[in-house]
Amino acid sequence: MNPTRITKRFEELRRAGELGLVAYITAGDPTLDASERIAMALADAGADVIELGVPFSDPVADGPVIQRASERALRSGTTLAGVIESVKRLRAKTQVPLLLFSYYNPVLQMGLKKFADAAAQAGADGALITDITPEEAGEYRGAMRARGLDTVFLAAPTSTDARLKMIAETSTGFLYVISRTGVTGTKDSLAEELPALTRRVRAATSLPIAVGFGVSLPEHVSLLGGLADAAVVGSALVAEIEKAHSAEAAATAVAAKARTLKEAARKGISRREATR
Repeated sequence: MNPTRITKRFEELRRAGELGLVAYITAGDPTLDASERIAMALADAGADVIELGVPFSDPVADGPVIQRASERALRSGTTLAGVIESVKRLRAKTQVPLLLFSYYNPVLQMGLKKFADAAAQAGADGALITDITPEEAGEYRGAMRARGLDTVFLAAPTSTDARLKMIAETSTGFLYVISRTGVTGTKDSLAEELPALTRRVRAATSLPIAVGFGVSLPEHVSLLGGLADAAVVGSALVAEIEKAHSAEAAATAVAAKARTLKEAARKGISRREATR
């Protein structure tokens, strides 16, 4: 499989010695037009990868902030097909890597081949399906790889070393490390066990690793400079959208937050180099 935009971006970050910023928003929150404006603002603010969440009626891995975003997006009529069309419009404007973030049911309902075909034609770079396990992902991975799309899987603090190896073997692009047990949401500090977890993940894969769940503050991002290849920030950005009174205000607020986080990522370079 040829390198995707995601792989190329992580290679660029590695050469620069820079921590990446993976930014999550829920597509269609509050409308698809608004989320496209917000995504473009994130790209302009320095986000290295943008995750576009497909709204789902039962987002069990997500905390209240992203749950409410899914509800807003569903009320506005957002569907998986609509999100893929949104990717197509975004791809005409930017080359930032775009990763579809979804639960499995909408993808299964669309059909795996149809989903992979549509995502590739729209210009997506891959997908992260939160609730599909490596053991059940063979057909999904085959459809995605046939279209040159990355399949990102989740590694948890409870994953054994053997399971981390299995997760790594099914992932391409990068491996998403959940920093703590529970659901998404902002936290005041990172989990104390995170350094040990990232060391175990490093032993299982040569893929870049991105750490999410609870990453919300610039100081979190700075600390990750010594541990990971990218920080994933979602709830902190979605909260800015929820507070805004217009799409323009949301785009401005999210961009400002992203710039602060990306600046922290750049400042974390010296810490990262010192730990190598």
